[in-house]
Amino acid sequence: MKLATLRTADGTRAVRLDGDVLVDLDHADLGELFAEDGWQGKAAAATGITYPVDGADFAPVVPNPSKVICVGHNYTNHIKEMGRELPSHPTLFPKFAETLRGAHDDIVKPAETEAFDWEVELAVVIGKRVRRADERRAAEAIAGFTVMNDISARDWQFRTIEWTQGKIWEATTPVGPYVVTPDEVGGVRPALEVKTIVDGEVMQQDDTGTLLFDPVFLVQYISTVITLRPGDIIATGTPAGVGNARDPKIFLLPGQTVVTEIAGLGACSNKVVEG
Repeated sequence: MKLATLRTADGTRAVRLDGDVLVDLDHADLGELFAEDGWQGKAAAATGITYPVDGADFAPVVPNPSKVICVGHNYTNHIKEMGRELPSHPTLFPKFAETLRGAHDDIVKPAETEAFDWEVELAVVIGKRVRRADERRAAEAIAGFTVMNDISARDWQFRTIEWTQGKIWEATTPVGPYVVTPDEVGGVRPALEVKTIVDGEVMQQDDTGTLLFDPVFLVQYISTVITLRPGDIIATGTPAGVGNARDPKIFLLPGQTVVTEIAGLGACSNKVVEG
């Protein structure tokens, strides 16, 4: 299934893609849907009112997750371009709900940064409460996958050795348009092409099969530290090709369009606007 959270005149609605329409799933958003036992069967069987896909106004797939955990240094090529050694453990940092944008929303470039960078990422969406998961339970907790652009203010990120302040700017992080269930993308460890395109030029291109720490391992690892709840998001890291690692460096400017896409999942296409 391909599931989304749609903005309507009456508020947000959880929906399922069915051809050229989106079927209402009788929940306000995907976070609410995933919190319900047996959500998979109910979502598959739903026959609610429909909305056209054409012109759909997608909200972030989970508008208000209890947590967004991001992973740094998780593609070999990207680690090398940043001049670092391969890590023994995942590098983790948080984002917050206020950072999230819909798949086609504008990205707001803060006036305070001159180093606004792109990062296409496979994001895992949690569909079941889990703590200290073994491999089986971690796999079962994955509701599906979506696309995230982990936009980064590099000049703020590298002010200190801890990255968070460069990652949590408000209204900067598109996520969506769909949460795609694992059965549609080859399972819980998918090998999917990821790509970033800025004003028509390909900037990043890799395959999620080259992740150092795969989605199942990340659910295990993070759930050891903290309870993962339905609707929580794990961003699994970005491949080589970020603007900060180029010579000369290249950063996003107002008026540009950045597309982050993953095969089988869809794409976020966002215009950069001045904040």
